[in-house]
Amino acid sequence: MQTLVICIDRDNDLGDKAGVKVPLIGKEANIEAAVKLASADPEDSDTNTIFGGVRILDELHAKGVDAEIVTLAGDRNIGIISDQKIANQLDMILKKFPAESAIFVSDGAEDETLLPIVQSRIKIDSVKRIVVMQSANLESTYYIIKHAFNDPKISQTFFVPVGLTALIYAFFLLIDYSQGAIIGILAAIGLYMLYRGFSDTVDVYWQKLTDSFYSGRITFFTYTAAVFIIVVSTLLGLMDIWSLYTSEGMWYYGIVPLLTIFIHRVIWFYVVAMLFAYTGKILDCKRRGESFSMYLVPVFYLASIGFLFWGASSYLMAMAPVIGNGQIDAREGLEIFIYSVVFAIILALAGVRLSSSTYCLQADRSKHRNAGKNNK
Repeated sequence: MQTLVICIDRDNDLGDKAGVKVPLIGKEANIEAAVKLASADPEDSDTNTIFGGVRILDELHAKGVDAEIVTLAGDRNIGIISDQKIANQLDMILKKFPAESAIFVSDGAEDETLLPIVQSRIKIDSVKRIVVMQSANLESTYYIIKHAFNDPKISQTFFVPVGLTALIYAFFLLIDYSQGAIIGILAAIGLYMLYRGFSDTVDVYWQKLTDSFYSGRITFFTYTAAVFIIVVSTLLGLMDIWSLYTSEGMWYYGIVPLLTIFIHRVIWFYVVAMLFAYTGKILDCKRRGESFSMYLVPVFYLASIGFLFWGASSYLMAMAPVIGNGQIDAREGLEIFIYSVVFAIILALAGVRLSSSTYCLQADRSKHRNAGKNNK
């Protein structure tokens, strides 16, 4: 085959709205799916993308080019998950139709972010963006705003922060504590922005957690325990900071001392939480009879980091009696810091040693396997 016409539906409107299974191969299958999507949602632009791809296919056939049209769809969770699904579908298509080149058809910049993924697997001769022509009335500001808010991707981004802000402000007004509303609103918006920023990572870990639950892996329980430990320890650290802040104020302590108190309070909880997570991975590997040495290396590094942060925060608290309450003097704090650095270096070197041994062992196994294949 000479040319493959590739249509992209990154957010899987075909599956969610029309119940169509992807990938779609061939002109008839694509036209039928486009009609179903148009019947389910006449305003969806993916319908025009497919019809645009069919027109390109007809033009290629008219020129005597051996071509075929396929439509690939991702997932509602746009990002790593949807892109992986499209990449897997494309790999399967190329095994069946090893085309020389492709024409990429999309309805906008969002789908075109997949160009590097497609280009890494097949040469792209042309990129065609299907633009829908609209009348002047439909181009009015009201229509654009209305339909933008009806789009789940836009409405979730806009309405969720506004809704959280209104609810938090109303709650603090109800309890007659208007000053706390600012803190609550900033914290909620900050958490939401962090989630939006790391949404792909969160979705991947959530998928792994779900898979481990249904497959009966120990990692489900250890990951859950790790999340609870992190949440509880963070709340404890924030409570300590809040008590100091409300007693004397930020001007008395400063940001760095309060941050030092928080780190000293939570660092070992965080280390234990991460150790819980890696313990589950080790136990699952042991159950399956697989090597778990690769998961032992981060254990040493985590303990090393824990000693470094704990020793440094202890020393800073000893140097500032206002936050250390005079529990240890400066000399004791320096000794703790030195011992912590020594322990951290020892643990880090042990991790490096174990990592080197693991790498050498894997290299020897790979060499033996290659030697066995050559002998055969």
